[in-house]
Amino acid sequence: MATPTMRKAEKVEWLMAQLERLYPNPPVPLDHKNPFELLIAVLLSAQCTDARVNLVTPDLFAAGPDPAGMQRLGEDRIRELIRTCGLAPAKAANIYKLSGMLLDLHGGEVPDTFAALEALPGVGHKTASVVMAQAFGVPAFPVDTHIHRLMWRWALSDGSGVGQTEIDAKRLFPRERWNDLHLQIIFYGREYSPARGVRWEKDFILRKIGRAEERRKWGG
Repeated sequence: MATPTMRKAEKVEWLMAQLERLYPNPPVPLDHKNPFELLIAVLLSAQCTDARVNLVTPDLFAAGPDPAGMQRLGEDRIRELIRTCGLAPAKAANIYKLSGMLLDLHGGEVPDTFAALEALPGVGHKTASVVMAQAFGVPAFPVDTHIHRLMWRWALSDGSGVGQTEIDAKRLFPRERWNDLHLQIIFYGREYSPARGVRWEKDFILRKIGRAEERRKWGG
């Protein structure tokens, strides 16, 4: 049985087994049909829930199904369609501009390299990582707030920043598991180990391998 004092390698193996048991085939939580839709959905998800994005994107993609369609919509119409997502003016501007860049620089296709993706307006490393992992199957480890929190809570990273968390995750977990693991950790965080209001009896990973201060904080 796992304990807070087990060796890190043992902890990682135990953790992966638990996450695989809970989420053997983790779905991508953002609805999409192609790399362009995924790119736009991930961009919209900044400071917005996936559920809200999934409510907004059907009408958006019906009106602008590809970069040329988004360009024809124009920035004002895009902003109107995404207004409930939060940060709508900035996101609309970025969607309009990146659609133009996809047409001008990439033949209307979403590029499949980190450098080209991160050169697009509004696309940072995390967004590029999601697209590379989920659209193109390239091993990546996108770090969101859930992963950053849980990697610290499980004493697998020092919490100093998302960049360090990504480095630690890639060092600890096998490359072939990255694309599933980042989704599995997100789902676990949402279901069992939220930032606030942890239920000690439910969060069995925290009970087994959590930091001592987190265990004391939530009931251990």
